[in-house]
Amino acid sequence: MDIGSKGYKDLLARRPLNVQVLYGNEPLGLVSGRDIATSAKETGTIVLAGNARNALIIKGLLKAAHELNSSLLIELAKSEDSYCGTTYDNVADYAMKYSAELGHGVIFALHVDHYAIKGKEDLMKGAGHLTKIITNGFTSVAIDASHLDDYANLAATRDLGTWLPSAIGLEAEVGEIKGAGELTTVEEALYFIGGLNAWGVFPDYLAISNGSLHGTYDPAAGVIEGIDLVRTKEIADAVAPYGVSIAQHGISGTPFSKVSQFSKFGINKGNVATLFQNVVFGIKMDPETGNAVTEGGTYIKESDRGISDKLWNELVHEADSKGIGRKSGDYKKLNLPFHAKILAEPDHIVGRIVDEVSEWAKRFIKAFGGEGTAEHVLEVVSRRRDHNSSPERVIRSPRAKYGPADAPNQTTGKGGNFDD
Repeated sequence: MDIGSKGYKDLLARRPLNVQVLYGNEPLGLVSGRDIATSAKETGTIVLAGNARNALIIKGLLKAAHELNSSLLIELAKSEDSYCGTTYDNVADYAMKYSAELGHGVIFALHVDHYAIKGKEDLMKGAGHLTKIITNGFTSVAIDASHLDDYANLAATRDLGTWLPSAIGLEAEVGEIKGAGELTTVEEALYFIGGLNAWGVFPDYLAISNGSLHGTYDPAAGVIEGIDLVRTKEIADAVAPYGVSIAQHGISGTPFSKVSQFSKFGINKGNVATLFQNVVFGIKMDPETGNAVTEGGTYIKESDRGISDKLWNELVHEADSKGIGRKSGDYKKLNLPFHAKILAEPDHIVGRIVDEVSEWAKRFIKAFGGEGTAEHVLEVVSRRRDHNSSPERVIRSPRAKYGPADAPNQTTGKGGNFDD
């Protein structure tokens, strides 16, 4: 995208306040998640949301979006902030650095993925923590209290949703994501979104439990991809009058033939995390799904992909010393201790990681219909008189309809994986 064009210059003047404070003198195309969500809904496309467990993933994602002139979400879950070298303190600066290397012109938002609220203590800490994260440049937030019962989820999401600036993007979640057969109901989604609306909280996206799973699908253990698109469409149609569409979590391991159909079922955001980690490590993957391939109960490292064999052997030794199984999802916890070493790999190693991340990202962007969507984000932004992207929504029902006694009262469990 031409950063000297009038449209791009107008976009820079309409970036969120936090972005203007941090990067006001830089032509960085960091926008509110609201703008990207609006564009995706209007164009009937899906925005790729890539989890940046390593800084090289950020570089690869931006490279792909730059080449395809696509809008993009770069995200990091609350739990990932604790076990990755990329954190809420440095992701924005990494994005700034890599965008500048491309000459800028990439339109993207920074999204706080799965900000898990497991009880009152998390809620109390969340207000201050999220304020700090937004000050650091993030422009969209996903509040995830989905493992609480329905009213507690509504109340926690409401409390943080009314605390956050209305001009940044917002995602909410109902029904804990647990895999095939674990489905959010239409009744539950309507209670949740209707209740938020009654309190003046207006999400862009709703994440639901529709059969997906975070991490790797292990066919040997009978774990298969089971996204129920019929239920997804039922929920999407029900919440659409509230200005909400579906965020699809757990896409890693899903065939592209299915991914390419997602937009027909009310999905406008697609999260990919584990797949990009597999690329960084150089783990053998199914070429059609990105699912990690295991042999003999272990991940397989391919010598011509990802980090060097020498560093991989160090990584495996570290995992073994900590009792992490050689096909365990806890390999994600090696991101932090090895982050600096990965960035210090020789140029040809770094280059192949960035290039493969970019190629996978481009496959998703094309399957999502996302090519050229950056131009439409410029159009969305141009309609506003200034920087404030707070949505215009109508309160549809009184708050009294959404009390504890009105809740479907589905208890969704004791908590789970909040990474993807």
